[in-house]
Amino acid sequence: MRNRGITFKLFVMTAIFFICFYGAVILSQLLFFDSFYQQQKVSGVEKHLKSFGLKYVNEKWGSSRISREAARFMLRNKTQLAIITLDGKMKLDDPFHIKMRQDDGKVVIISLSLFMNQYGEELKAADIQQGDLLTVQGEVTVGQSSSVLMYPVNIKKMDSERVGGTQYEEMIELSGIVTEVFLPDLKVLNLRQGILFEALEEWFPLAEARTEQLKGLELQKEEWTDSWSGNRNVIMIQPVQQRTGEIELLFAVTSLQEVKDMNQALRWFYLYLGIGGLILILILSLVFSKMVARPLITLNEMAKRMLRFDFTGHTLIRQKDELGSLSNSMFTLSRNLDKALRELKGANRQLVEDVEEKQRMKIVQQDFFANASHELKTPLSIIKGFAEGLEDGVSAGKQEHYVSVIIEEAGRMEELLKNMLDLAKLESGEANLRRSWFVLSELTEKVTDKLFPLLKKKQLEAVIIPSNELLLYADIGWIEQVLLNFMANAIRHAEEGSTITIEITGHERTTVFSIRNRGEIIPADQLEQVWERFYRVEPSRNRQTGGIGLGLSIAKYILDMHGYRYAVENMEDGVKFTVIFEN
Repeated sequence: MRNRGITFKLFVMTAIFFICFYGAVILSQLLFFDSFYQQQKVSGVEKHLKSFGLKYVNEKWGSSRISREAARFMLRNKTQLAIITLDGKMKLDDPFHIKMRQDDGKVVIISLSLFMNQYGEELKAADIQQGDLLTVQGEVTVGQSSSVLMYPVNIKKMDSERVGGTQYEEMIELSGIVTEVFLPDLKVLNLRQGILFEALEEWFPLAEARTEQLKGLELQKEEWTDSWSGNRNVIMIQPVQQRTGEIELLFAVTSLQEVKDMNQALRWFYLYLGIGGLILILILSLVFSKMVARPLITLNEMAKRMLRFDFTGHTLIRQKDELGSLSNSMFTLSRNLDKALRELKGANRQLVEDVEEKQRMKIVQQDFFANASHELKTPLSIIKGFAEGLEDGVSAGKQEHYVSVIIEEAGRMEELLKNMLDLAKLESGEANLRRSWFVLSELTEKVTDKLFPLLKKKQLEAVIIPSNELLLYADIGWIEQVLLNFMANAIRHAEEGSTITIEITGHERTTVFSIRNRGEIIPADQLEQVWERFYRVEPSRNRQTGGIGLGLSIAKYILDMHGYRYAVENMEDGVKFTVIFEN
């Protein structure tokens, strides 16, 4: 089974979590919102009704104040309110009204809630104000004291068109001057005042048991369904006792239908919201999982590269949290491991080089002793043989020859020992440099003069060509030894009757010395070996054609001690040695 990536796992876990949470919210809304909202609404109306009753009793409101406070209560709670006595007499059934005074002084209260349901816009447009003369047709009931309560069918303002239904002769018509106007805002006009009248007709006269409960100033609350629309309502009756001892009832009707309608609408809303929310949850879960997983994947790739000993190309995660701290730690660890590994590799490489150098030096040392013993053995054998001949009494004519051979071989041994001592001194670092200024071409001529017998013996000519020569600052004694060794080597391997060319060329800060002879070239694979001790081109190590094999090795150590560069190369007809002297 294929392993799932951390991004996929985080996505699934996050999506499941949010879907469960979101599902719980939606389910709670569907199952419990209706009852919860109904309870909250009923509790709120009950609280405000009790507060209204306390103010109504304690603050001695006038009729205008009662109308305003009742209207405010109805608009705030979306509830119909009436103030009645225990025997059902109305003290306030409609706070929205117009008061007008007739010529005989009677006050007519025109109830507007039902009228505003049909003609609210027209009545607002009539702009009725205090002092206007009105003529109103409708049904009349007797109100408190000298007031008349009228339910209008139409209303006419002087010099304005009639507002309302058709005029009938049998209707009662009253006229008077407007003294008070209290109209509802059409935006919040409650159209359920008719429900209030139906509830009042159904509840009054009160049953004896309910009357006794109300006399005890106990709040009555009951669910009721109106016969007009079949909608559910809650009726609350809050009894209040005036200072006179009279008990009045605050009769409130609150509709529960809007809760049901809203809950049904919310079901569809949550259905669509659930689909959109599910899509959004999936998208957010994917984004969240990638956002969290990306640094983890980066750290995993970093760890995999470190596992392969690849400490390059690491990218820091720039986050100020645990992942960022872990990234910094791994980055630091990677750099430290990389540094340690490079140092270890360098140490191993140096160790290998040291081992190889030690092995090479061991071989060189063995070769050195072998070659040295060989070089010494030959002249010693010759000296011993000729000395024994002298001891045995050779003829007088041969004694001179024997003595000259012994002297010649002793000189060769002396030269070998001197070279070996010089080489040992150079290798040990005991040699000191005594630098001074001198002309290289003059020193070269001096060395050439010393070797004139050897040149003459092989009929060779040495040509020195100086050009733009600079003064050289070096140890003249050691440089003379270098020139002597180069010159002797060139003479030894030059063809008889040929020319040895020595060029000395000065540049800005360097002097280039080259010596070239015509003769047998050095095999290409042995060019770098000419600087080694006891190296000779001819494997036979012929004493007549080859030297001891230490001259170029001594020259190399002297030039290295000065810090000069040198090289050897094959030409078309010979070999060329080059030294670059730097001032």
